[in-house]
Amino acid sequence: MVMQTEVRTTTRKPRRKFSILDTIRFIILTLGAIAMLFPLLWMVTIALKGNNDVFKIPPEWFPRELHWSNFVTGTREINFWQTFGNSMFIAVLCTIGQVASSVLVGYGLARLSFPGRKLWFSLFVGSLMLPGFVGMIPLFNLYTSLGWYDSWLPIIVPAFFGNATFSFLYVQYLKTISVSFDEAAKIDGASDFYILMKVLVPMTTPVIMTMVIFSFQGAWNQYLEPLIYIIDPSKWTLSLAMASYKGTYATAWNLFMAADLIYILPMLLIFFFGQKFFMQGLGSVNSASLK
Repeated sequence: MVMQTEVRTTTRKPRRKFSILDTIRFIILTLGAIAMLFPLLWMVTIALKGNNDVFKIPPEWFPRELHWSNFVTGTREINFWQTFGNSMFIAVLCTIGQVASSVLVGYGLARLSFPGRKLWFSLFVGSLMLPGFVGMIPLFNLYTSLGWYDSWLPIIVPAFFGNATFSFLYVQYLKTISVSFDEAAKIDGASDFYILMKVLVPMTTPVIMTMVIFSFQGAWNQYLEPLIYIIDPSKWTLSLAMASYKGTYATAWNLFMAADLIYILPMLLIFFFGQKFFMQGLGSVNSASLK
């Protein structure tokens, strides 16, 4: 009995050879990555050192003794966890408000037809050129007259009235989605709000995640508005608490760096889990802007 075997031929793609240009590009990117990671690595090193080893010359990159207790002691020097909770509460509410309102405004400017739509869009784009401190004094007078001084309301409430940058991003992203999806839903009797929430929002997840990352970062790191409006130390945000992290005669930099690493941890986590959508969202917006 003759056994017949089938010979499968697989076509392999030829390996791409690295050229001199690719090597130079790789070296430049590696040097850039090292330059970006250097401050973070130095923070970790100082956070694990003893106070007497911080300014040792020559500096030690790898401490002989790791002081993990700095992360506990560093958070006790200031009212860390209460201010951490304050910042988290403010950042979450600001993120929800900015993203939700910007999506509604962006959908209206991109999909709805009403008189003066192009004028409103031009005003939104033009407002991006104005520096933020232009309205600082008028807003301070407004919030003071409303009785919002020494509260979180001047920080949280404006977030629910849209963000020009995020609205522009959402308009640009909607340009990459065909209007036929909206028309098909309208034929089935769907309202504009239903089309936005059930059809377009799932399709615009990348740009929404981009808005979430930017909004959370801005709300988490904001320092000027809490400094102006908040007086009571129990209402301080973590950025204010970290700015007050200093001793009478000297600053324990190892404890400061340990607390600072915990301070930046939420931003690292949210970018780590959302970086896929972040890059996809920015790429789509850039391609739409070039059209």
